[in-house]
Amino acid sequence: MPRALDTTTMEQLAKEFGASTAHRVVQNAVATTSVDEVALDRAVVTATDHSVSHLLDDWNATDQKKSGRCWLFAGANLLRVGAARALGVRDFEFSQNHLLFWDKLEKANHWLESIIATADLDVDDRTVAHLLATPAEDGGQWNMFVALVRKHGLVPKVAMPETQSSAETARLNRALSTLLRQTARDLRAHAASGAGEEDLREVKAEALRAVHRVLAIHLGTPPERVFWQWTDKDKGFHREGWLTPQEFAQRYATLPLDDYVCLVHDPRPSSTLGQTYTVEHLGNVVDGPPVVYLNCDADTLKRLTMETLLDGEPVWFGCDTGQMSHVGLGVWDARLYDYDAVYDTETTLTKADRLVHHASLMTHAMLFTGVDIVDGVPRRWRVENSWGDSRADKGFWTMNDNWFADYVFEVAVRRDRLSDELRAALGVDPVVLPAWDPMGALAG
Repeated sequence: MPRALDTTTMEQLAKEFGASTAHRVVQNAVATTSVDEVALDRAVVTATDHSVSHLLDDWNATDQKKSGRCWLFAGANLLRVGAARALGVRDFEFSQNHLLFWDKLEKANHWLESIIATADLDVDDRTVAHLLATPAEDGGQWNMFVALVRKHGLVPKVAMPETQSSAETARLNRALSTLLRQTARDLRAHAASGAGEEDLREVKAEALRAVHRVLAIHLGTPPERVFWQWTDKDKGFHREGWLTPQEFAQRYATLPLDDYVCLVHDPRPSSTLGQTYTVEHLGNVVDGPPVVYLNCDADTLKRLTMETLLDGEPVWFGCDTGQMSHVGLGVWDARLYDYDAVYDTETTLTKADRLVHHASLMTHAMLFTGVDIVDGVPRRWRVENSWGDSRADKGFWTMNDNWFADYVFEVAVRRDRLSDELRAALGVDPVVLPAWDPMGALAG
């Protein structure tokens, strides 16, 4: 084939396409029907139902609406299970808006510290460019959720309910991004002129006052105390009185958050099983616990997830939700769509290939709430999403096991579930990945 597309080549391509009856039939189908519906494998759909042998959820699904707060919802959903039991109620929600407020403020401070730390680098340096491209993102990681709860506590949803901006964060993020990028300009200019650390942090302090003001306008003011009383499912009335957010978290967040570790499946050739990793400039609470992953094989993630579910506890996880996914049906399967049959192609990218070549990364966090086990082996998984209750099985999705291996990247489990070898690996200093690495993508 010549270097440029010439007339002969283009004519040959058109001739080859037109000579195939199958290609013309598919062309006619896709002209009037979404290619996803044409490629949808009905055999996979009809073989998949929402039943599982081990089911934990008996509560309602939540809704993050038009925001990127999936990781906060998944974390709060994990904790609300124990809270509901302690309160004697069927359903309960912690305030996701409360967590969002403090995450945005902490992230702004964390981001500005990164700007100060990189002020001597060229503005076109890849790390600086990455920071400037992502000043006010909604996303986050398990360790970042834990850091928020430890520092700022929790409150019930009634104490700081949703606002228009918490449910639809685009305009809030636009305002924050403008403020932060402007501050980055000023910080870099001050640093270039020889300003000292004290002067730079005065600039940062003024910016954070503006950030706090914007957050309070959009999200409301977080309560310093909550007067807590409630009615249980048997109509019994209870009153705790005044509690700070930290006291509320200590009383009703019944899981030992500090005992959890993040495991990832990163099969890239550059990654090593049994090695810990972190991502440069990833985090929210400055001086909080760092975001650290322990790399394991997919079977280890599956086994520990299954064991945790069998012990009655849901599992927080991160994945690439848009791949081989049908939103209306609420189904994930690695062979859900037969695009190769539609396009007459052969797709051979592995999970590692997809990571290396920017075809896949973590985009969403959710909660495993059930598993279907046949002869000791998981066949499918039940997932609590945070996209409301109008889809799937009233907001609970079904993941066939083949999808777990290909598109689940991260789970949070208790440290004592790990083998002695893996626990020892947690004590080794993590390898630092660059800020743009896909292992940090969930924070985007």
